[in-house]
Order: sequence, then structure tokens, then C-alpha cells
Amino acid sequence: MSAPKPMLPVAGVPVTAHMLARAREAGIERVVLATSYRAEVFEKYFGDGSAHGLELEYVTETEPLGTGGAIRNVAGRLRGAADDPVVIFNGDILSGLDIQALVHRHAEAGAAVTLHLTQVEDPRAFGVVPVDDAGRVTAFLEKTPDPPTNLINAGCYVFRRSVIDTIPTGRPVSVERETFPGLLAAGTPVIGYPDSTYWLDLGTPAAFVQGSRDLVTGRMASPALPGPVGDCLILAGAVVAADAKIGGGATIGAGARVGAGASVDGAVLFDGAAVEAGATVRDSVIGQGAVIGAGVVLDGVVVGDGAVIERGNELRTGARVFPGAVLAAGAVRFSSDRT
Repeated sequence: MSAPKPMLPVAGVPVTAHMLARAREAGIERVVLATSYRAEVFEKYFGDGSAHGLELEYVTETEPLGTGGAIRNVAGRLRGAADDPVVIFNGDILSGLDIQALVHRHAEAGAAVTLHLTQVEDPRAFGVVPVDDAGRVTAFLEKTPDPPTNLINAGCYVFRRSVIDTIPTGRPVSVERETFPGLLAAGTPVIGYPDSTYWLDLGTPAAFVQGSRDLVTGRMASPALPGPVGDCLILAGAVVAADAKIGGGATIGAGARVGAGASVDGAVLFDGAAVEAGATVRDSVIGQGAVIGAGVVLDGVVVGDGAVIERGNELRTGARVFPGAVLAAGAVRFSSDRT
């Protein structure tokens, strides 16, 4: 799985495609994609954006610039007046946020920056953002062990265009640790927009599988879905045996194969993957061209592109098989180690 994370297929299309489709649905017409690792993959897939109803431009980082530096790096490609709103999205988030409502709240409050905030059960692993009764942000607390709120930074912002120009150039900058706290210290209005719609950070394999499953089953809506919502999504050219069991929001990629008596439950099979007869694949990610042998059992496993797992293996939650690896017949059972 060598593609950049925002280009990994979630429910059949890249994460970025879902994000762009929601942006277009909200009335956004032009998007600048800030890219770094394997930047050419984005342009090859999306082109000038016309097929997606958008005008797209690309800016590539030659060295890591951090969240704030990446935003500043695209400033020269932005249009509009100093007070115009600029909507910024993180590339690895699935969200049902009403983008138009976020922009309206930004304009109504006269904010320099407005942040989408969401509630999570355990905020300790995230940047928490307390707000006062008027909705103004009072602090930015990164991964604190005793957070004062369960509202976290959800990775979508509206910036006043002129604020972007104040971010330093030529060096890495973190919006969370430098830009936003600096605005608060200067008394500049930063507004939080709490929202209870669907939100998921796709930063782990388990979350990736969940996000794909939620899109396929319709829990999370997306105009970019390549098929109707339901119990599974089977893409063009996939071959599934008549007695195979496919469900739980599973995605079977283009040209993939599922053999007789096999079961694929909630898993994501990338294009060209194969699950042989009698194999069971649950809540796993199977890379492009990978082969899962007859009778193999996988549960919560990540299998890299082109890997082969021969018959008789059983791998459980947390196991990873690297791209191109070959796992010999009967070599592993109940493993949670990398292979």
C-alpha cells in the first residue's frame, strides 16, 4: 500500500475523492491540493478536476512544512480579497460536517479562524479545544492527560484570507502549537464550531476499515460512492463465487476474486486482490494484487500489495504482512506480529 494515505481507496475511491465531492456539494468551485509524498498520484487521478466538477491546482512541498507551513505554502495560489474565507481540510478525515454552516458561522462571528470541533469519548490522544459561552476558543491543548473538555480539533478550518499571509514562510509551522495559540495571545477572534455529525480520523487500519464500512452501509453519506449503499460494494470486474458470503459493509475492488465458500465480512479488498476457496477475511485490509490462500483465516489484519498468504495460516488483530511477502503454508496461527 504505497499510495499516500489520502489516496487510499475507502469504499472504492480515494479518501480525497470523498472530501472533494463534499466540497463541491457545499458550493466550493476551486480547490488547491497541498501534496508531498508521491504527489504525482493525485494529479494522475484527479487531473484538472473538471471530471469532478471542480477546478484543481496542485502545490507540492519539497520538504516537510508542518500543518501551518503547508497552508502558507499554497498562499500564492489563493484568490480573493483579504477578508474572504478559505476552507481548509485535512486529507485523512471522513466527516459529515455541513461546510456551508461552518462558513456561515465564521462570517457571522467576524472570526479570523473558525474551527470545526467534534466530541470524542476519550480526547487524550487529540488536541482539545475548550470554548467559552460565546463560542470563542480559549486554549489549544495538545494531547493532554487530563483534558478539560471532550471537544477536539476535527481538522477542518475556515481562515480569513489575510491570516494565512501572516504564517511564517520557509520553515515548518504547526497551526496547533504556533499559529492558533499566537492568534489567541494577540486577542484575535478564533471561533469553535461544535458539531455532532459523523466524524472519523482514518489514522489506523481499524479506523480505515470502519470508515469504508460506514460509507458502504450508508452510515456516512458521500456523493463520490461508486455504487449504491447496502451490505457490500462490489466494483466493476470483480468475480465472486455464487456461494461466497460478502457482507458487513465489505468492499471488493475492481478485478478482485472471491472463491467458492469464502467469506468476506466488513473487509476492504483492493483492486486485483484474491481470496481463495474457503478463506475467511474479517475487518481486514487486503492490498492490491495480494492473494489469500484457501482456508486462510484473517481477522483485523493488514496485508500489503502483492503479498501471498498460503493455506493453513490464521492471523488475528494487529498482524501485518508486508508488501510482496510470502507467508508459507501453515507458518502462523493466531499471530499479532508483523510478518
